[in-house]
Amino acid sequence: MAVDTPARIAVLGAGPIGLEAALYARYLGYEVDLYERGRAAENLLRWGHVRMFTPWRMNVTPLGAAALSAQDDAWQPPDDEAISTGRELAEAYFVPLAHSDLLVDGLHTGVEALSLGRQGLLKQDLVDEEIRIDAPFRILLREAGGMERLATADVVIDATGTYGNPNWAGEAGIPALGELAAADKIEYGLPDLLGAEREKYAGRRVLLVGAGYSAATNAVALAASVPETQTTWITRLQSGSLASDGPIALVPDDRLPERDRLARAANALAAAGKPIMHWPATAIESIEPLADGGFRVMLSGQHAGEIEVDRIIANVGFRPDNRIYAELQVPECYASGGPMKLAAALAKAPSADCLAQTSAGPEALLNPEPDFYILGAKSYGRNSQFLLSKGHEQIRQLFSIIGDRADLDLYATARKMRP
Repeated sequence: MAVDTPARIAVLGAGPIGLEAALYARYLGYEVDLYERGRAAENLLRWGHVRMFTPWRMNVTPLGAAALSAQDDAWQPPDDEAISTGRELAEAYFVPLAHSDLLVDGLHTGVEALSLGRQGLLKQDLVDEEIRIDAPFRILLREAGGMERLATADVVIDATGTYGNPNWAGEAGIPALGELAAADKIEYGLPDLLGAEREKYAGRRVLLVGAGYSAATNAVALAASVPETQTTWITRLQSGSLASDGPIALVPDDRLPERDRLARAANALAAAGKPIMHWPATAIESIEPLADGGFRVMLSGQHAGEIEVDRIIANVGFRPDNRIYAELQVPECYASGGPMKLAAALAKAPSADCLAQTSAGPEALLNPEPDFYILGAKSYGRNSQFLLSKGHEQIRQLFSIIGDRADLDLYATARKMRP
């Protein structure tokens, strides 16, 4: 819905999409509060040792480049086709952007948004009625020290992502027996296996779970650590796809060489049997922590039985945490957990290649709850095919709605202004 300046927009999450959305809003003259429970670009920095698949040009925007150039005459971007690590991208672009003049005054780090509602209304009030827009959003915030406070906004953009909210490693997607109690000892992300966390895993018995690119990244790194590292890699399916002889699905004629290289390297390790042993069609039934810090794991499926390991890395994907907007009128997809309109649009054109996605259009961003929007990886729910470039497209489409101008495109304007 159209929102005139100077309305106040609250952006939840200062990751890549949250920062870009806040920047777009500031350029248009809106007041912006950007809330982030950690540091700016926190999650990007957490897996910063990992090399990305997509080139620089797909991960940044002309608007962001213009803001950094205006801030610092000496700022120079890498080559458009450069492949950065997560940390390189964060430190060269997103962290400076967060602390640029346009954003720094509205940036609130160490502040987590816990819950959203409408002033004076409950979820069931005024169902599907646009007059809910007359009530401002009420936001419960918690600061790093534990103190809580309230804030208000005219528009809320949830860009909190999914990283850090993992799926469960157990059979059927529910927690394995004992997993809930052991979760803080299990790694669900991308540890720096060749750097800061090498000693934690090197020479150990490691159980790796998953058949996506995160598992592939960890498999390749574990194999490169030291010869004595013993990795058992289990996957739910026999192979990643009909087009693949290994656990990682291959994209035919892949236009992202780094992705193709990683998938083939991981599949080659699985086929070789050393130093990684791949057990397909196998799942976790139970996890029992041992006194020495290791685990006794019961497996089911093709390789049913008991195994003892020192470490578990469960790369089983992530899901959105939708509790934050539980008091708002937001229908969710029964399969992905993402907002229904966008999920339905994505389901119409399924593809193994995230580059093959087509635009869902501005209408797919609308919810029954007026002036509440979900952008970025969280908008895709459990669908893992989100790209930053698709998030930039969402931002452009969103502000064409908020600004009530179908042709509004600050990215095109900024691109024309570049020397």
